[in-house]
Amino acid sequence: MRSWWNCGEHQFYLYIWVLIVPNVALNFTEPLSVAAKLCNLLLPFSCYYLLMTLSKNYGRMFWLLFPFAFLGAFQIVLLYLFGHSIIAVDMFLNLVTTNSSEVFELLNKLLPAIGTVLILYIPPLVTATIAILKKHRLRSDFLRVNRKRAFFLSVAGLLSLGIAASVDSQYAAKRQLFPCNVLYNAGLAWERSVQSEAYYHTSAGYLFHAHPTHPEAPREIYVLVVGETSRADDWSLCGYGRDTNPKLSREDGLTSFADALSESNTTHKSVPMLLSEVHAPDFDSIYYRKGVITAFKEAGFHTAFFSNQRYNRSFIDFFGKEADTWRFIKEEAERGNKNPLDEELLPLVVDELAKGYRKQLIVLHTYGSHFNYHERYPQSAACFLPDRPDDARVEYRNNLLNAYDNSIRYTDDLLARLIDLLKQTQVDAALLYTSDHGEDIFDDRRELFLHASPIPSYYQIHVPFLVWMSDNYRRNYPTLYAAALQNREKRISSSASFFHTAVGLAGIDMPVRNDTLSVVSPLFREHAALYLDDHNRALPLEDTGMGEEDFRLLNKKSV
Repeated sequence: MRSWWNCGEHQFYLYIWVLIVPNVALNFTEPLSVAAKLCNLLLPFSCYYLLMTLSKNYGRMFWLLFPFAFLGAFQIVLLYLFGHSIIAVDMFLNLVTTNSSEVFELLNKLLPAIGTVLILYIPPLVTATIAILKKHRLRSDFLRVNRKRAFFLSVAGLLSLGIAASVDSQYAAKRQLFPCNVLYNAGLAWERSVQSEAYYHTSAGYLFHAHPTHPEAPREIYVLVVGETSRADDWSLCGYGRDTNPKLSREDGLTSFADALSESNTTHKSVPMLLSEVHAPDFDSIYYRKGVITAFKEAGFHTAFFSNQRYNRSFIDFFGKEADTWRFIKEEAERGNKNPLDEELLPLVVDELAKGYRKQLIVLHTYGSHFNYHERYPQSAACFLPDRPDDARVEYRNNLLNAYDNSIRYTDDLLARLIDLLKQTQVDAALLYTSDHGEDIFDDRRELFLHASPIPSYYQIHVPFLVWMSDNYRRNYPTLYAAALQNREKRISSSASFFHTAVGLAGIDMPVRNDTLSVVSPLFREHAALYLDDHNRALPLEDTGMGEEDFRLLNKKSV
């Protein structure tokens, strides 16, 4: 065995086969035609083969191909996590917009996949390094023979590409040929990162031309709460069998919209859509627009943004920092190695309310039900047990669900406490809540877990959507409360409706206001459900690749 590893010719072939492993896996996981599968193997294999023949120094050649090995490792981990799909644009963007603590929480649960890629890639890299240090070289005649073989295979690979394109008019290498598709997605991610960096410049002159329509005298307070990873199917307000909303279910003036769908299953897209009038059909215009906080400021409101998340160096930060007052408490807790609970946002709200501004907007971005679930609530609040261990394995599904449902009860308590604070002011007040996206928790035979998969599931996009109005508010604006009750059974897009519902509640008029998207307007109407894919295309759900199980649940909810 040792002599096999010491043989440069053996290592030469090993390196090529290691590089092609992701393509083999994708041929089993992706819905490709036979011609596309053949091309997905033959063309990349022949290219790696040809490149490896360009130098006698086979160790150095493998290290020069390391970027492809890295992408292959990333792809294998992604397949372990989601079961299908190539590395999407959003996956690359998640690398730069997800904070390190979230990354480590997830990596700790991916040890089998990480172990697999280490076993697959580390030994070849080690032998390649040894070959470089010991100056091992391949024979010229060996390279000549293999270069000819690689050349003919490359010609066959190019022919297979032409056949794949002729068989399927929708076929494109940038979408279906690994690693071309991943490199294309990486380029798109880079382009979007550059656009994000220029945001303050490109949005500098944007105005909503907003103005208030409510009377000046009464004090008004509006609280917008953006949750995290909370799926509607675990809210008893939305029909769940467990009592996960013991406090909110008793609140007068609360309306729950049980059929709300997010247009994205990723935080870095869904939250900016909630905090602006941008949604799936015009998402690319986000680089030139400002958020809901600026709209309220133009209408004379004092604004505050409080977050229990870290900076993500993108639109969530951009829109949040438009506020007169903003704080990210998780950033402040970094030095103490602390993971704050969402209730630590409440003292900030109390202080803000005590300032007594006549017109106030407070926006909260919570940490909600983000994995690890049991870390999102104090152990004293654990109702459903056992909630440990909550390892990301299907055999722990009951424990995971218990912990997740405890986090929903904790959100219920948080929102009820916010409502109590607003009640104490005895003014016109309203609270609007939704979550950025949902979550898979090994719910069916697919055994899906977490969110942000390139192809969404029903559980990842079905979210809670709540509107609460104070007694004073309902007396002064009875038509808005009546409209909310009238619309509560309708299908809504949380991404499209959150902004327009917020400005509708506050009586802020502006050219971009669209009352057909406001759930507190008699003009509200249902729109076709859309999903924003990783290429920023607004797709009907039927075109997303969602499974039969997803549509069965969607149709059940819409009946």
